[in-house]
Amino acid sequence: MVLLTRAEYDALVEAAADADEDAADLAIYDARKAELASGGDLRLSAEVSARMLKGERLLRALRNCRGLTQLQLATATGFGQGYLSDLEAGHRKGTAETMHKIAAALDVDPVWLIQGLD
Repeated sequence: MVLLTRAEYDALVEAAADADEDAADLAIYDARKAELASGGDLRLSAEVSARMLKGERLLRALRNCRGLTQLQLATATGFGQGYLSDLEAGHRKGTAETMHKIAAALDVDPVWLIQGLD
């Protein structure tokens, strides 16, 4: 039999909880590292994020970060410049196929552009 004071017992319980939390954090870290290694990194660049924080929509921010004009993107995708302008402004919603073409032209994962279509 071991006798502990309440303070010692509470300290042991807290240490055990911290160890469980550390193990959970480590598992999340390992999973994220594996995802990054497999090419599943879907983080936006700091430049795209900064543009979005200033009010740009994602499509426009991505296009601007790639250094493309709407006309250059229109030429690359086969869509009209006016149509791309409407997509960027949120006046129109493109189909999944449309967003795949635009994502390919911008060299980004289509998930970024498709996730808001449903």
